[in-house]
Amino acid sequence: MRRGARPAAFASLLFGLAALAAQPGATGPRTAAFHSEVDDSLQPYALYLPRSFDPSRKYPLVIGLHAEETNHSVNLAQLLGVRGAPGDIGLAVGRGFPALRDVDFIVACPFARGTMGYQGIAERDVYDVLADVKSRYPIDEDRIYLTGISMGGGGVLWLALTRPDVWAAVAPVCAATIPGSEELAPNALNLPIRMFQGALDPAVPAASSRDWQKRLLDAGAPAEYIEYPVVRHNAWDNAYANGAVFEWFARYRRNPAPERVRLVTRSYRYASAYWMRIDGFTPGALASIDARLAGKTAMSVETRDVDAFSILGTALSLPAVVTIDRAAIRVRPGAPLSFFKANGVWRQGQAAPAGKRAGAEGPIAAAVSGRHIYVYGTADHPPPGVLASRRQAAGRAADWSTPAYARLSLALPVKADADVTDADLESANLVLFGSRETNSAIARFAAALPLSLNAGAADYGLLFIAPVGRRYALVSSGLPWWTGTEETSRGGDPFAPPLFRLLTTLGDFILFRGSLANVVSEGYFDQNWKAPADASAKMLATGTVNVQK
Repeated sequence: MRRGARPAAFASLLFGLAALAAQPGATGPRTAAFHSEVDDSLQPYALYLPRSFDPSRKYPLVIGLHAEETNHSVNLAQLLGVRGAPGDIGLAVGRGFPALRDVDFIVACPFARGTMGYQGIAERDVYDVLADVKSRYPIDEDRIYLTGISMGGGGVLWLALTRPDVWAAVAPVCAATIPGSEELAPNALNLPIRMFQGALDPAVPAASSRDWQKRLLDAGAPAEYIEYPVVRHNAWDNAYANGAVFEWFARYRRNPAPERVRLVTRSYRYASAYWMRIDGFTPGALASIDARLAGKTAMSVETRDVDAFSILGTALSLPAVVTIDRAAIRVRPGAPLSFFKANGVWRQGQAAPAGKRAGAEGPIAAAVSGRHIYVYGTADHPPPGVLASRRQAAGRAADWSTPAYARLSLALPVKADADVTDADLESANLVLFGSRETNSAIARFAAALPLSLNAGAADYGLLFIAPVGRRYALVSSGLPWWTGTEETSRGGDPFAPPLFRLLTTLGDFILFRGSLANVVSEGYFDQNWKAPADASAKMLATGTVNVQK
């Protein structure tokens, strides 16, 4: 769907179906909500229960991801076969759901805050909806499916390729790709995918979906592609007509223990699938593993930029031989099925976690992908005008809504440093503005921070992430990180809120002078959260940055 004006009544539908919520035992379409720990809010989703719902049997579940400029309720109507423009559907839904096809599936469509893509907080919302539905209804774990439209189609590819073992099959429709998804295509090895596309689509070119099918097939994934010759950006009208997508989903069950697993990742957050988990690598680098069972007592594993991994569950029967990068290791009975590389040689055993690891790996966007607080400084007792300016900057960072769309369903807190509590430090990441001289929270963690900007560096901006206890601190010193965004284009997901989108294009740190168009140095910290030598040299040469050794 293209950006632009929406029907006046459409925006009011974001939560309009709440009044239509059915009683707990009712079937058919309804709304529900889950409690989000991100901002302690109730977040809605649309839900469909089959008319013949029987709580004593397990049901397949379809998760639907809505397109840009629309919502969960409209998405449910589209998925169940209602044709027409979103505004027209919205007007109908505002008076109550139109007649919907009955399917023998439970269907859930997250709102995911509105139009903000499906990474970060919105991605978490999708999995929170999945967890909420599973807590309420009997769901068959091997029959969970995913589909989505346009922005939601891009979300399907991202969620499917980062956690392929969750889904039995997925169906993206005219998918607007999230940058970084393409390199993850090998992860779909065991995941049936059917893509739908309009040949005349002006918003998502057909060439993009054709390229996706080729990319997936080249990676060995079972990818189908259906293109409608005279259809524009409304391929969902055909893809969802007559319940065909449900019939396709019904062909597939998840295989939780495939004979071969391929896994490609840049993050510990997405470092496991099926019976394989990568335990050691350099976050930010593209690590990959390809493991094949050969009977019940042998496995071959090929790795790239992997330092440690584990075989989970009962993939192997002991005694067994695991061949890693052509070197055979006879597995010791009673020892964990974990392996690590030391001096270029693979050995059986668990690698001791050190430095960067799961939950403490970055990059910058990780700090704002869950519960977090924006903190401005008062430690130097600034005059009222300066204090107001600092509060305003933190408030701008916390407001992800933009005039282009209806206001996002997201309320991120802003606090003065003196008001940050121990409970805040335990439960939330901190986005800290200022320096150790102006912000007491930065001063509190100064010894653990890898970088700092000198107080007099008025023309520089420094942004970096660092672990503090069980959480992250994201430190913005000097010029705020969005300074000069209009002078440069860094890419990112076009549907993500601009401030978040910018953060997703960054590594662990960036130093710029005057504007983001003039970057001095940026990149990733090493495994020990230290700036690499070349980056340190560039930053030290400015005379404005202190680098912890």
